[in-house]
Amino acid sequence: EVQLVESGGGLVQAGGSLRLSCAASGFTFDDYAIGWFRQAPGKEREGVSCISSSNEATYYAESVKGRFTISSDNAKNTVYLQMNSLKPEDTAVYYCEAPCQPYGGTVVAGGSLNTYWGQGTQVTVSS
Repeated sequence: EVQLVESGGGLVQAGGSLRLSCAASGFTFDDYAIGWFRQAPGKEREGVSCISSSNEATYYAESVKGRFTISSDNAKNTVYLQMNSLKPEDTAVYYCEAPCQPYGGTVVAGGSLNTYWGQGTQVTVSS
């Protein structure tokens, strides 16, 4: 059974930090670029960041560049999203997804492999 399990969300004040984790199982982790997406209330889901299957390339939405850092521990089949200098507009449900790719200056889901999504973790940033 394929699983992507997010954790690490919560409530934080503006300017604070959170670290999200995405633990993957049930598929060949090393074959997939894995990314983070988010969806705020009343808005469409948007790409946040993506790390290539080789961990050599990372991609970020303009809105999070310089504040968020994606990383991967292939030995643990886990991808992380370190979020610093959080803003109220970062409030959303954050989803882990595989595979991902850069497109048009942002990050999109999907590719030549099967697509998998996690259940999401809530991030709330208070002003």
